[in-house]
Amino acid sequence: MDSNPRFGLIGSGSWATAIAKLLLTNTDELNWWVRREETKDHLLQYGRNPNYIQSIEFDTSRIHVTTDMQAVVDASDVLIFAIPSGYLDATIQEHKPQRVGDKILINAIKGMVVEYHSIPARYLHKEFGVPYERIGLVAGPCHAEEVAREKLSYLTVVCPDQAIAQTVADAMATRYIKIQTSEDVFGAELAAVLKNIYAIGAGIAMGLGYGDNFLSVLISNASQEMKRFLAAIHEHDRDVKESAYLGDLLVTAYSPHSRNRTLGMMIGKGYSVKGAIMEMNMVAEGFNGSNGIFHLNKKFEVEMPIADAVYRVLHERMSPVIEMRLLTEELA
Repeated sequence: MDSNPRFGLIGSGSWATAIAKLLLTNTDELNWWVRREETKDHLLQYGRNPNYIQSIEFDTSRIHVTTDMQAVVDASDVLIFAIPSGYLDATIQEHKPQRVGDKILINAIKGMVVEYHSIPARYLHKEFGVPYERIGLVAGPCHAEEVAREKLSYLTVVCPDQAIAQTVADAMATRYIKIQTSEDVFGAELAAVLKNIYAIGAGIAMGLGYGDNFLSVLISNASQEMKRFLAAIHEHDRDVKESAYLGDLLVTAYSPHSRNRTLGMMIGKGYSVKGAIMEMNMVAEGFNGSNGIFHLNKKFEVEMPIADAVYRVLHERMSPVIEMRLLTEELA
């Protein structure tokens, strides 16, 4: 691929804004699709996203912001998708971008496509006909808020074509962002879904008053559950102790920046699931992810007591008190 590709960014949330900051450290310009005209106008006039991480300031001469998705597609070689998984299909169907087949597609979405219980890589492959060799992923552990403050962080860029992975990694690496590459797209995408589910479980435990000792056992068991599930879904020579798997799980379960942990804590403290989601006014990917993993696992029947408990709380209105108490008898 071109050693100096043109990048297009699809999305305007906190993670998209952080990615834009990284890309503009190493590239001359960025093509950027946002949903709302007022977001576009504010970015172009003031160089800041009016809705997310307003501390990040952009050079307006280097960002080409538009609400026309096709314009971004046509002007870019690499497209990075950074919109919530629950809105991916609706957004694509609304705008129906053409001439995507020869692009490189990078997923920065940490969830499942709700309508199909599918990971984004599979959805993008089916929707646009792009071969898997040109579909990649940006994996954590990394919170957008710490990117904004330029805290030392680590990312993994995943793609079957390692030349593509390295090119994207080079475009995003900075003095405070260290990046490694991997080929395990399916494993990394599923791990990104699972860690959000487990973070909700950790938040529920904290909200109910369980302490650090129990939380450590919960996360330790979650990592083993993740290992079993990934092995059953997609065999690969992976080490789940690496940062793209265990590292992302740990930061999502423990960090106060974690939306999924926050959602779980609110539920543990007595909020209804619907009430907690409305109060947050932000997307916690683990809510839809738990539904997707539950239905996907019907085919594989992997033993997943933690993920199943979170699913029952979120989608079957089971008591978090009872579900967590039952888990204490199963974990070791």
